[in-house]
Amino acid sequence: MKNSPLDSASQKILVELQKNARISSSELAEKVGMSASPCWRRQKELEDSGYILRYTAIVDRRKLGLAVCCMAHITLLRHAEGVVENFEQTMRLRPEVVECYETTGSADYVVKVIVADMEAYHDFFHNVLVKINGVSQVNTSVAMREVKYETALPI
Repeated sequence: MKNSPLDSASQKILVELQKNARISSSELAEKVGMSASPCWRRQKELEDSGYILRYTAIVDRRKLGLAVCCMAHITLLRHAEGVVENFEQTMRLRPEVVECYETTGSADYVVKVIVADMEAYHDFFHNVLVKINGVSQVNTSVAMREVKYETALPI
């Protein structure tokens, strides 16, 4: 990765861990061309310095019955004191909100919502989104199909 503050060995470790976070220390060391102890120490340093935030499982949402993915483009009426904080805190607390970004352009936020069906999105829209103080407009795009979904960063 050009202009990375990390050396090649650390980058290789991150690439492999993004592929499989459950890989054993010895397998990881073999894949990145290091001995086990230095590789383990390097991985620990990456954790301690905040490059690795957490380890997680990627779950197939469809197998859980979460078939609908919506992108809500949300505009706030005003950015008065408390409005932004309240909106953002509400988004953090809602389990169906899996991503929330403050954006430039025509909307103030883009919120990715994963729900079982359109009725569930309807409930979220009417019982949560439009009831948040300061929300003036919500334009929703519904994903028809997933073309690419990656969690790994390009290292």
